[in-house]
Amino acid sequence: MKIIFLDAYSIGNADISELAAAGELTTYDNTIPEQVVSRCTGADIVITNKVKLMQPELEALPNLKLICIAATGMNNVDLKVAAEKGITVKNVADYSTNSVAELTFTMALDLIHQTHYYDQYVKSGAYSRSGRFTHHGRSFFEIKGKKWGIIGMGHIGRRVAEIASAFGAEISYHSTSGKNLQSGYPHKELDDLLSGSDIISIHAPLNEQTQYLIDYQKLCLMKPAAYLINVGRGGIVKETDLAQALRENRLAGAGLDVYEQEPTPADNPLLSPDLQEKLLMTPHIAWASAEARQRLVDTMVEQIQGQSRIWGCE
Repeated sequence: MKIIFLDAYSIGNADISELAAAGELTTYDNTIPEQVVSRCTGADIVITNKVKLMQPELEALPNLKLICIAATGMNNVDLKVAAEKGITVKNVADYSTNSVAELTFTMALDLIHQTHYYDQYVKSGAYSRSGRFTHHGRSFFEIKGKKWGIIGMGHIGRRVAEIASAFGAEISYHSTSGKNLQSGYPHKELDDLLSGSDIISIHAPLNEQTQYLIDYQKLCLMKPAAYLINVGRGGIVKETDLAQALRENRLAGAGLDVYEQEPTPADNPLLSPDLQEKLLMTPHIAWASAEARQRLVDTMVEQIQGQSRIWGCE
């Protein structure tokens, strides 16, 4: 079987030896749209993380049998056309739950405890010059007893709820789909969740219901001392509105791992120098622990081996 991986950079240094053993593997660091058809011609299996395989590409690849999406989201493949052409499409679910949940708390603890500020206070020499054993430059609070609101109670949202509960937080949530309502935690309408929570974390997919779910009006419902963390999808939070709300002190700060456009453009309003002390920003890495990336690869290997048995290729 001929296997093509169109954007192998996305999995970093994960071990792909088992993937290579599953067939004749060719990897490309990245692939631009104009290269997709030529690179995939004759392939039985194509692996993609973000490279799109839409109707024009699928129509031009008659040998294609299986598309493995090296991610959970499936919006980069035309599923309707794939089904019509008999192409199996498989994504990978629940491989990054712990990784995303842990980065959620990395962000929460850094924002709440202002560790970036205190780190710089010591490294700048200000602590050495102070003559005092401690410094109370910025106040911070404990998570215990605070209200943690979760938007999106899927696998990741539930894991975050478990960890936040261990910290002693009071958990409530809002289901954007209206389907995840048996979580064991109280469900709230979005406005009530935003206005009553000390910490809000977003773990929802991007779709018609969640596009710009958090805009200026919603941000103004938050407590001035509250923090917002988005490790779901960038388009859920309207970035221009978040910048405005932060400037107006509508909330204390935000942690972002996802953005409306990725990579984020240099003129993104959230990159303005006057907002940096209120923001913690990472480049879409919450999913990408070493363990999560390897689970992703291992699952794709299992998917390919399973399809091979169906095709009688073993």
